[in-house]
Amino acid sequence: MHAQVTTLHVVSMTLEYFADTAVPVSRLLEASGIQPADLSGNNSRITPHQELQVCANGLTLREDLGLELGQRMHISAYGILGYAALSSATFGDAWRLMLEYPALLGTYFKLDLNVEGELAWVSASNYQQRPELEVFNVEMCLASLRTVCADLLGQVLPLSAAQFRYSEPTYSNRYANSFDCPVRFDAPSNAFAFPASWLTKRLPLADAITHQDTLMCCRKLNSELSARQIWLARIRELLAGQLADSPGLEQLAQQMHCSPRTLRRHLQALGTHYQELLDDLRFERAKDLLCQEGWPVGRIAEELGFSESASFRHAFQRWSGIAPSHFRP
Repeated sequence: MHAQVTTLHVVSMTLEYFADTAVPVSRLLEASGIQPADLSGNNSRITPHQELQVCANGLTLREDLGLELGQRMHISAYGILGYAALSSATFGDAWRLMLEYPALLGTYFKLDLNVEGELAWVSASNYQQRPELEVFNVEMCLASLRTVCADLLGQVLPLSAAQFRYSEPTYSNRYANSFDCPVRFDAPSNAFAFPASWLTKRLPLADAITHQDTLMCCRKLNSELSARQIWLARIRELLAGQLADSPGLEQLAQQMHCSPRTLRRHLQALGTHYQELLDDLRFERAKDLLCQEGWPVGRIAEELGFSESASFRHAFQRWSGIAPSHFRP
């Protein structure tokens, strides 16, 4: 299950990475809908679009940002799941646990661990977010997992190979910081490999009692988060089918078979609200239509429920920071 909501962790790491530079916070948060005041919230939740927008802003300043963030994303970034993994008996047990709860990992990929002969391959596939950010997300995901391996083991995990589906980037020399092994580009999958014998190694922080306690918390949190994601996905599905004549909050509440107050409360718990979800869906649809021929701005505005083309232009400028005409390929 891919994340429908996520924490502010990646956003905060991105801001911290640029903290010692002259880059203003407002530039990194531009068009994300995230306010500086939101960063102090302990239970804040944001949408993938918001997180990825901040990452996209950061990428304009540092092309290898995915690798840099991945090297800084330690096991503690994964909350209770991270501590459950740390207290697992063996390295293999920790991996099986993490893969069992993808909703808690908050990843944009389907992660797999497969043993082929003497090698264990960790792969990331089925990416379904913004295509222009796929390389960034692959780099951050796999570099982070390498960092997590070191945290679990208390030592650097020796890699045997790493491969990536995309072409070699101009900064490929920086891959050595995360993948100190032979690296192949234009490969069939995004993955790295290590000797399978490491899966049986006992973890230095293994503790059966702590593990059982944290495992119970993982099960409860996963159930709650999965239910929220399913609920949010249903709301997005309803709104996406009615963009030309979007329902108000009260009508949407009726369609969800709940009261407007209940709907507001649930959305608040998810770190979002009605207008933000509607804008998010409109923005996604607008980008799709702007990339297609035969869709003038006036027709797109009508398709998205705007009464005037000017209103759509102003909204798109607010969402993306550029005019619709400048977004077209």
